[in-house]
Amino acid sequence: MLSLKDQNVPYPVKADMRSGPSRIAIEGTVTSPAKLKAVDLQLQLAGRSMARLYNFTRITLPETPAFSTSGRLRGELDREYGRWTYENFKGKVGSSDISGKLVYEGGKPRGKLSGNVATQKLLFSDLGPLVGGDSNESKKARGVDAVQPGGKVLPVEEFRTERWKAIDADVRYTAESIRREKTLPISKLSTHLVMKDGVITLAPLDFGVAGGTLRSTIRLDGSGAKGKNTIAATAKVSARKIEIKQLFPTIEKMQATVGTINGDAQLSATGTSVASLLATSNGEVKALVNQGTISKMLLEMMGLNVGNIVVTKLFGDKPVQLNCMAADFDVNKGLMQSNVFVVDTEEALINVNGSISLANEQMDLTIKPETKALRLFTLRAPLYVRGPFSKPDVSVDKKVLALKAGGAAALAAVAAPVAALLPLINTGPGENSECGRLVALAREKPTAPPPGKTRTR
Repeated sequence: MLSLKDQNVPYPVKADMRSGPSRIAIEGTVTSPAKLKAVDLQLQLAGRSMARLYNFTRITLPETPAFSTSGRLRGELDREYGRWTYENFKGKVGSSDISGKLVYEGGKPRGKLSGNVATQKLLFSDLGPLVGGDSNESKKARGVDAVQPGGKVLPVEEFRTERWKAIDADVRYTAESIRREKTLPISKLSTHLVMKDGVITLAPLDFGVAGGTLRSTIRLDGSGAKGKNTIAATAKVSARKIEIKQLFPTIEKMQATVGTINGDAQLSATGTSVASLLATSNGEVKALVNQGTISKMLLEMMGLNVGNIVVTKLFGDKPVQLNCMAADFDVNKGLMQSNVFVVDTEEALINVNGSISLANEQMDLTIKPETKALRLFTLRAPLYVRGPFSKPDVSVDKKVLALKAGGAAALAAVAAPVAALLPLINTGPGENSECGRLVALAREKPTAPPPGKTRTR
């Protein structure tokens, strides 16, 4: 025991501690155990969620599924504040792999965590715990209360912002490939997370989607200025040049489709969870789809049950050529109100009016089609899409007996509000596209029919 006073000799240590699903195992050396100058260990960690490590390390880590990692831990403790490096670590988080290097340096007023983390194959559902978007069963498994009410889609689990001021952080994360069942194929993910004084920024948060990009800049202020656990959030999102045919690479009939998707959204909100943030959000959402194909089969594969029902009622079970789809919503206190929502197909022009409540998770939309000519078009009444997100209802307004041909006039009527989406056309398909043609009508002066003539409606 007296020899432990030697300040420059590394002494071997080995320990393996387990408690339920949690494990900490170390094997390596400790230099000067009496004063703890340095450590050099192989460290294995396992637990229900990385967030559960906070009580042991005082380092703020995200909520995750069950995890396990193994790597080299080096501690340089003869510095003023100490420095810990966890390097060459590898492991699993849920069903996803993880690797990288993290460095924690002590300091005033708080320490800082920095580094790079990478995943080769990410199961998208493993990101659910980050925002409380996993199932109640998953919540119990990672050690938090099962708070998600039945029938509610948006996550209500509150963020633990009181921990955000425990450390600062500067960490980059990349996922080379993403697996996500029955929905759009997201190919890659990368983000740069900075946390300082209780404020988190993700700038950018990028997804690779079907040959295009979905880029976001998100700021979450959890410093406590708005109250305990209350976050002041802002988000700016842009979708650019997402190729429709690449969304469904295994469908042969889709490979001739040339359509693209572009969109923008800007929102601000305050709240304690994803659900409460969206319920108080203000801003705007715009989207533009230039050319493409809509069919019941495609919507089924995307998991869009409401769209599936609507398209079936409008066109039957067949592919429909899409010339342009333009949507522009204002968002005020969680209520999305449509300025314009128009779908221009080869057979009809479809207007969608109404609102979507993010606070109550309710939809109230009216879909009004106008035939462009007297063709085989079976719908004889508008559709209503109403009810909760979890189980919306699509019904027909039986009071309206028939719709007459009037697509050209209807096209001109919607062109003016569609002009608000001109920036998306300029950065996306261009003025010569079908969506560009729709906007061009807004610049033309209205004309009256010759005397004695009336427009057919």
